[in-house]
Formats: sequence, C-alpha cells, structure tokens
Amino acid sequence: MGNTGPPRTTSWCSHCGAGLVAPPGGSSSSVRCALCHRVTRIERHRSVGNAVVLAPPSPPRTLIPVRRELPAGYPVARGKKRAVLVGVSYTGTDYELRGTVNDVDSMKSLLCGKFGFPSNCILVLTEKKSDDPYMVPTRENLLLAMRWLVEDCDAGDSLVFHFSGHGVQKLDTNGDEVDGYNEALCPLDFEEKGKILDDEINETIVRPLRPGVKLHAIIDTCHSGTILDLRYLCRLSRTGYWQWENHTRQPEKPKGTSGGLAISISGCKDDQKSADSSGFPESAEIGAMTDSFIKAVQSEPGTTYGRLLSAMRGTIRDGQGMGRRLLPGRVGSFVRKMVTSSSVQEPQLCSSEVFDIYRKPFLL
Repeated sequence: MGNTGPPRTTSWCSHCGAGLVAPPGGSSSSVRCALCHRVTRIERHRSVGNAVVLAPPSPPRTLIPVRRELPAGYPVARGKKRAVLVGVSYTGTDYELRGTVNDVDSMKSLLCGKFGFPSNCILVLTEKKSDDPYMVPTRENLLLAMRWLVEDCDAGDSLVFHFSGHGVQKLDTNGDEVDGYNEALCPLDFEEKGKILDDEINETIVRPLRPGVKLHAIIDTCHSGTILDLRYLCRLSRTGYWQWENHTRQPEKPKGTSGGLAISISGCKDDQKSADSSGFPESAEIGAMTDSFIKAVQSEPGTTYGRLLSAMRGTIRDGQGMGRRLLPGRVGSFVRKMVTSSSVQEPQLCSSEVFDIYRKPFLL
C-alpha cells in the first residue's frame, strides 16, 4: 500500500547529537531538540517524488549530558551526598510561618553532623537569603533546585529533599488520585505563579532516579502524605503492624523511578494539617514533623524505618496532646473525650518499592 504523504525524515541535533525528526513540507525547518531543548535548523535541498531529501547531516556525535547554566550561588561540588533544603516563611502575609528557617538550619546540622553530607553539596533556599534572587524559594527557583539535585545522578548517590512550608490539596482533574485530590507545595510566589502539584514533583525528582540512586524527601507541610505520588503507602493495620498499600489508581501511568529508590517521610496524612512544635516542652520554634524526625534519628543510632516512624508519631502525639492534658478538672476531661487521637497529625511513609520497614536500617 502506498504512502499517504511525504515521510518524516531524520537528522541530528547540531548541539548535542540527539536524533531529530523533521516535519514534512517546506524547504527548511527549525526543530527543537527534545534532549537539550535548543533549536536546530534543518535544510532541505530537493524533493524526489514523495521523498524529502535532507542536506547531508554530520555523523551523530557521542551524546554528552547537557548541563544548564546554574546561578553563581549554587554548589560547585557534585558529591555522592547532595541535598536541597527549603524553608518558606511567606513573610508579611496573613499566612506567614515562623520556624521554617529553623527547620532548614536543624536539618542541615543533622545531615552534616550525623550522615556526613558535605556542607558545600547542600543547596539552601530561604527568604533569609533575599540578597541573592536565586536563593529565594520562588516556584521557578524551587524547580531549578530540584532539577539540580537529581541531574546526572549515578549509582551510590544519596539525595535529600527537605521542604518546610505550606501544603494544600487541589481537585484532581486527570483521575490518578485515589482520594480525588492532588497534593501540592506552596512556593513563596504561589499566588502569582502557582503551586507545584505532586504530578510535577514526581516527574522532576522521582522519575529521573537511576539504578543505585536513593532519594529521601522529608516534607513538613499540611496535606503531605502522598506528596511525591509514590506507588506504596505504609499504613498501620488494625492489628498494630505497619503494612504497605498500593496507592496507584492508574498503573499504566509512569510514576516510578528509572531504577532508583524514592522514599518520602511526610508530616501528616493527605487530609490532615501539620503544626509547629510550640506546644512541645523545651522545643524551639520548629515544625513538629521536623522536630520529631530529628529527635527520632538522634535518639536511636541505626534505627529502622519502622522504629523511626513509630518514634516520630509518639513524639508528636505526646507534644500535641500536652495542651489537652494540662487542662484541669471537668473542662480537661471534656476536651480529652471530644478531641480524639485522630486529630493529631500522623507522619506518613511512602516508597517507590516495598521493603521490610522493621529490618531495613534508616540511612541517608
């Protein structure tokens, strides 16, 4: 059977050597490369029947990863342990948060002091660095930092993404959420530039993870349970044991890694709100989730994921229940009966693959 039109012919990108497909028609065309996103002009010299003959292309070159031009304040070193730490305070707004910078400072101290992360391989975005426009946690800067974290990742890399700020839910429009809602992070300029949905987070820092690469996302926001859109969610069963649930509604949709491991530890369920630790005894102004995470890691060297999660829940439950326990007499009794334990935020564990949380040691 004959062709219905001129064939789509192939050339190579003059910038990075990637294969290109030329659109039909015309004497020449400009094609944007899917790899390096640069425009290459393709010249056509003549037509022979239905066939379009291209100018003889240069032979394909060895593909070299395309590096984006990074801001001057970005880490130059590319160690095997890298982290992006984000604290958004929303200064001067009605929804201003206190303590997010403390969260970032505390997390950086933990990574450097306990897990050996080099300080020059940690990228920090807070409003404290307002003198450098690229270090402010705007939407564009946050996505750029996330791409930097996973770019050129290789076996043996241990990556950490920590976010302290506001999180919200938005109605799911593509049908891939079990509860009908997307979870989203709120950058500093979310009212003008928009929020960052879990779909975009997954595409940016989960899907590029290659074999042997490990990512931990530590998210201290409201509505953060499944913020990375990972396949498995760990729940506490009625018998008191943790078990994995497949949280994928559309298995045909690519939401996994490229062979690596992604784990998220978040502040609460998707339908819960997160708090700071102002009610905790002897705690500085810091997010309850960040505070409980750091205490759990420091108190038990070599802990497993299961013990870590249980310790975090215990710390938060004790801290957030402190106010109710301090209320005296009949008032305190009434409040304790009416405000159930389900109102206390519960840290969540999600993963791109199933593992034994009682045996697998927590390592960054």
